[in-house]
Formats: sequence, C-alpha cells, structure tokens
Amino acid sequence: MITRRFCLIGSVFAVLIASGTLAHADLLAKIQSAGVLRMATPQDSPPFGVPGPDMKIVGYDIDVANLLAEKLGVKGDLIPTTSGNRVPAVQTNRADIIVSSLGKNAEREQVLDFSVAYAPYFLAVYAAKGIDIKSPADLAGKSIGVTRGAIDDLELTKIAPPTATIQRFEDTNGQISAYMSGQLDIIVTANVAAGAIARQMPDRAPEMKLNLKNSPCYIGVPKGETALLEKINAIITEAKSDGTLNKFSQQWFHAELPAGF
Repeated sequence: MITRRFCLIGSVFAVLIASGTLAHADLLAKIQSAGVLRMATPQDSPPFGVPGPDMKIVGYDIDVANLLAEKLGVKGDLIPTTSGNRVPAVQTNRADIIVSSLGKNAEREQVLDFSVAYAPYFLAVYAAKGIDIKSPADLAGKSIGVTRGAIDDLELTKIAPPTATIQRFEDTNGQISAYMSGQLDIIVTANVAAGAIARQMPDRAPEMKLNLKNSPCYIGVPKGETALLEKINAIITEAKSDGTLNKFSQQWFHAELPAGF
C-alpha cells in the first residue's frame, strides 16, 4: 500500500513538472533551441521605434533589439506593440522580452525582472546654442517653456529663480513649436523630444544644459529567467563599453550617452 501511494505521488509530481506547475522553464535555452528571440518593440514612439520612409520600423530600440538577437546568435522577431500592450505581450507569451523604452515601477516589478539600463531617458533644461546655463541660478531673468501641469512644469518650478518667467503651453506640441519657431530659446523637455527637434532643425538643435530628472529604460524579462537576464546584461554592458550604445545614441538622440550611464 505504501509503495503504491509513493508511486501515485511520484506520478502526480511528474505530471506537475511536465505541465510547468513546479518546473520553471529556461527561457534562454528555449530561445536558443528555437533560434528565435521574440521581442516586443515600439512602433509609434520616436526615436525609439517609428516607421521609416519605407514604412519599416526603425529607431534606438530597434537597433538594440537587433543587437541582442545578433549577440545571442538567433533571429530577431520584432513584435510591434504600444505602451499599453508591451507587458501583456510577455505575459501572454506573444513575446519573450520587452525592448520598448520601458521604465521601472512597482507594478511591473511584480511580473518582470529588469536588465541594466540600456537607454537614457531624462528630463532636462535645453537651450539654443550660445546660451550659457550651468546652474538653476543662470535661469534668472530668462523665459522658459514648459507643458502646463506636466512633469517638466513641476520640476522646473522647484528650481526656477523668482525672476525666471515660466511660459506654460497647453501641450508638448505647442511648447516644441514655440522653440522651433524662435519664440523661445529655452525649454524643459525629455531628451527624446530634444532629439526629434535636432533631427528636424539641425541648425537650431537644442543643447542640454541642466539634467533635472532621470528615468532610464530597461529590457523587461519574465520574472525568474535568471540565465536570460544575465546574458542580456552582459550584452548591454559590453555595448556600453565598446561604444555601440553611444553610436546608437548619437544617431537617434543626437547626443552622447550621459557620463557614467
């Protein structure tokens, strides 16, 4: 009777392992076996991922995704996603990882592990060439454009001298248009927006003067996939040290990677 009971327990245990209830699949081994890395990537988020002239998606994240696949020795399958369905793409097994300007937050950390940072995303004070700003005190008496009520407005308000004039626009497009048309020489915006301006108007490319808030981007990996996470971290770390990520940054953000990134 005891022998039969242990046999039954052993059979149930084997079924649980086969079904994945107790066993944790090695996603890296699965990717290498299949020869394909499926990646949730952006399709509407310049300069991370956006349709090019031939409608093929291009951008910083696309270059990073292709680099990961190349270094892993597999084919890269880019799965276009939006901000709202990036995480569900991994949760429903449509994608293996997320390479889509993903930031960390407590909710995401319940279902994902995060790589080392691979892309800078920060809020900064930008100004036209020739304007010297080295500290918040240098904003005294100057006019600075922000989006009303947005994080750029909140962060600038914290540091602006009393004599600075904060011009508040109803949306980011209005703020950027004011800069591009020459109505403003100083704006507070994200590095990606500044890069977009630089691509459209190289002669008026905004220069970063003061970094106000960092929120870098990470690769999202399913929780517990340690082997895959370590491999991705090694690839990104190498790409930082050999200048590959800096080359991507220059191409898409029109800026060097921040010191110490």
